[in-house]
Amino acid sequence: MRYMMIVLLEFYPSWLALPREERRKHAGALQATIQKYREHVQVRFFDAEALPGKDYTDFIVCETEDMKQYHYMWEEIRDSEPYTKGYMKIKDVVMGMENAFQSYESEILQMEQ
Repeated sequence: MRYMMIVLLEFYPSWLALPREERRKHAGALQATIQKYREHVQVRFFDAEALPGKDYTDFIVCETEDMKQYHYMWEEIRDSEPYTKGYMKIKDVVMGMENAFQSYESEILQMEQ
C-alpha cells in the first residue's frame, strides 16, 4: 500500500537569523539525509511562508510503501542540527493511503476491481 504524508514544518526566526551560507550548509546536510532514503521514500519540499497558511512556514510531501524507512528518515532528521538547535519543528503530519478502499475491497471482500 502506498502512503502519503504531508509534514507541516515551522522554521523559526532563529533560522532566518543565520547567515545564508550556514543555512545552505544545514540544508545540504538535510538533503543528504533525505537522499539516503530516496529508494524507499520520495520527498518534495514546498515553501509556504509567503502564502496563506496557519502555524507552518514550509511543508514536505513524502510518499512511501515502507513506513519503517519513512520513520527512520525522520528520526535522522530529528537528530540533525536544525532540529536539535531549535531552528525548526514538525507542526503536524497529514497522512493518507492511496486507494485504500480498493485494497480493502479486493483483499478483504474479494471483489474484482
